[in-house]
Amino acid sequence: MPKRSTVLAAGAAAVVLVIAGVVTALTVSGQGPADQTTVTVRLWDDQVAKAYEASFAEFEKDNPDVNVELSVIPWADYWEKLRTDVAGQSVDDIFWVDGGNYPVYADAGALLDIDKTLGPDASSAWAPAVVDQYTRDGVLWGVPQLADPGIAVYYNAELLADAGLTAADLDGLRWDPTGADDTLLPLLERLTRDTAGQTADSAGFDGSSLAQFGYNSAYDVQAILLNYLASNGAEFQDGEEYAFASPKGVEAFQYMVDLINKHHVSPSAADTNTNGDFSRDQFLQGKMALFQSGVYNLANVNEGADFEWGVARLPAGPAGAISGVDGIVAAGSTASEHPAEVKRVLAWLGSAKGSGFIGAGGSASPAVLAAQQDYSDYWASLDVDISPFYDVLENGTAPAPKGSGWPAADNAMRPLLQEVFLGRTPVAEGVRAAQDAANAATAK
Repeated sequence: MPKRSTVLAAGAAAVVLVIAGVVTALTVSGQGPADQTTVTVRLWDDQVAKAYEASFAEFEKDNPDVNVELSVIPWADYWEKLRTDVAGQSVDDIFWVDGGNYPVYADAGALLDIDKTLGPDASSAWAPAVVDQYTRDGVLWGVPQLADPGIAVYYNAELLADAGLTAADLDGLRWDPTGADDTLLPLLERLTRDTAGQTADSAGFDGSSLAQFGYNSAYDVQAILLNYLASNGAEFQDGEEYAFASPKGVEAFQYMVDLINKHHVSPSAADTNTNGDFSRDQFLQGKMALFQSGVYNLANVNEGADFEWGVARLPAGPAGAISGVDGIVAAGSTASEHPAEVKRVLAWLGSAKGSGFIGAGGSASPAVLAAQQDYSDYWASLDVDISPFYDVLENGTAPAPKGSGWPAADNAMRPLLQEVFLGRTPVAEGVRAAQDAANAATAK
């Protein structure tokens, strides 16, 4: 899976789509045997594609008249090729879309109305947050496939021990922009060391020369921004208008930026702005004690970490510990020549049995509720407790960015907020400018 399985990664590869009217293109589904109908399915994730292969093999046993063919398009090429194929009348029968790009296709009439296709009760079996994310104008535009639950904190148990700490010390952590009730920062200072071995809470600490980071504050919408904003009682969006420059929002941004440039417990934005995987790589190399991220990095950490590690709950802010959530859906093409067969495949993808192959292999967190236990069981078999990713959802959630203007808004706000994280622009000034730029880009 790419470094993000979600809408938030789409901003880096945003495309401007101009699709007028209802798409009436013919599908390029391949031809199977004479007594079979071929339905093509497009996605970008190699690991989920493997799960799909096993899933569709099972589907075809009970549906011998349908042949399902997979098409895996690399993330870097996915959105441009999808735009071209929709416009050029060569799109697959079913294809993955993310939260930032689906509204354009939905508004153009390119996507099947799932409520009409599978019935209004079908969505009760799927993660509510993903259903909400892909419901536009009262219509659900895809069958939920992946549901990143909440954000949590991966920890390096060896670095904790070196600082005289244990995983229990991560329970109930709080951050406070006033500093009055802040337990997160003091702990991060104990976990951060300069090249001379001095910790960030010592008098001789040199914040300009770090050998070990305590944490990964950075311009990362999914893993960092959404959570800090919501946990301080601020909103990223109000409807489809960007609203993160509120007083509570500015407080949250100031805290995030100060972790980098004032307290020096996180990597420089000069590194994280240009490499979205920098913090993850530092954690895997044993140079970062706490790494705040989602289940999309579970496999990376499990495969890459050569130290004892675990997962702790997200630190709480003044409004509690509130995490961003995100998901991916499989959309049906209105241009398909095989609507009856497409309906059967979509129903399978939305079923516990069909989606269970995703969870059972640990490749991703399924959006089908009944298949999520398979995912938990897989990681439990590896002695990994992933409950912190799910427990945080009890406190409410912060929705992922939404609206057809998200790709343009992301492109407009990103360079301005990156300057804020670099410390080159005052926080209140830069955050307001970024919000104004995002809303202006959306209005175009």
